[in-house]
Amino acid sequence: MSLPVAKLEEEKLLELYRKMVLIRRFEEKASELRQAGFIPGFLHPYIGQEAVAVGTCAALEASDVITSTHRGHGHMLARGADPKRMYAELYGRQDGYNRAKGGSLHMIDTELGFLGANGIVGGGIPLATGAALQLKLKGSKGVAVSFFGDGATNQGSFHESLNLASLWKLPVIFVCENNLYGEFTPQDKHQPIRDIARRADSYAMTGVIADGNDALDMLRVTSEAAGRARSGEGPTLVEAKTYRHRGHYEGDMGRYRSAHEVEEWMAKDPILNLETELLQDSRVAQQDLDGIRNDIEEQLDAAAAFAEGSPHPDPGEALEDVFAGPNGASSA
Repeated sequence: MSLPVAKLEEEKLLELYRKMVLIRRFEEKASELRQAGFIPGFLHPYIGQEAVAVGTCAALEASDVITSTHRGHGHMLARGADPKRMYAELYGRQDGYNRAKGGSLHMIDTELGFLGANGIVGGGIPLATGAALQLKLKGSKGVAVSFFGDGATNQGSFHESLNLASLWKLPVIFVCENNLYGEFTPQDKHQPIRDIARRADSYAMTGVIADGNDALDMLRVTSEAAGRARSGEGPTLVEAKTYRHRGHYEGDMGRYRSAHEVEEWMAKDPILNLETELLQDSRVAQQDLDGIRNDIEEQLDAAAAFAEGSPHPDPGEALEDVFAGPNGASSA
């Protein structure tokens, strides 16, 4: 059961909507730019899952941290990242978040508490667990959040992390974005269970199923989990039931999914769902939502222009800002 719209301030509601539309249009524009030849490499669009990132991050504080996945643009934008620097990174330009060394799969901004996207399936789960341990040892009230997909819950890193997090009562929230597919494999072909939240029982932690297409439900569930973590009650496994609108990566036609299934989930579009709820509230008018969309289009046009105008990195900088250089020598 999601939070009632009437109980949230208008500004908070519109911010949820703004961030969800920003993520959707950022990803759609990134796909267009890649097709036009401006962006090299793979893209894994977050289109369709916006409510998970936005609802979750809306419940967090500045002192909290998150780890992400190979589908991480939405998480980073939900945390407040600058689209200009993100596009610059995708373009492989010097003004990108990682000065062109991270690209789509390894973008990071520790100042935002965003501890990085990750090209390894399940790779962010132990990182969030370690961050939670640090927060606890420092006596902080901060919380760590790890986003991952249903396929990652078959990895050893998932089970080892949940075991330690529960044993040590770490302030961490494990958010499984169950979009029903591990790459191209449907969930019922790689797991004997339907509800991944049941796996929490094995580690004596709270397991919750949330509507991953409802930002207000994600906000409610995450707020409750964060409250437990901050009060010393330990971790929570949140299973967000959602669906990616496009294939596993940009270019994947998704022919392994039936037309009926896709149509059924498209009708549950998280942005359209939130629009409907907002317009039923007397405080929000269609012109408010239209204004937000227009502002976002201008913002993203400017971001793409910024990225295109950003210089290419100097090849001589290739070994700067890395942990080790040739033969294991430290690099500045």
